[in-house]
Amino acid sequence: MLADKVLDAKGLACPMPIVKTKKSMTDMSSGQVLEIHTTDKGALNDLTAWAKSGGHELLKHEEENEVLKFWIQKG
Repeated sequence: MLADKVLDAKGLACPMPIVKTKKSMTDMSSGQVLEIHTTDKGALNDLTAWAKSGGHELLKHEEENEVLKFWIQKG
């Protein structure tokens, strides 16, 4: 999936992946896609809830070599 920006949040524990995601999203335009890489297993629930509450759309998520990858489109 094509992303406008990639955020490397590997090795960071909750709540840092959310904090970094929120900060990255502020510089983006509506409709752009942010790709997030994290090793925090709680990120699936956290990012899903955060995207929904912020009016963003979680387009896709997958796990590859113990790295969770998310694609969130800015609302």
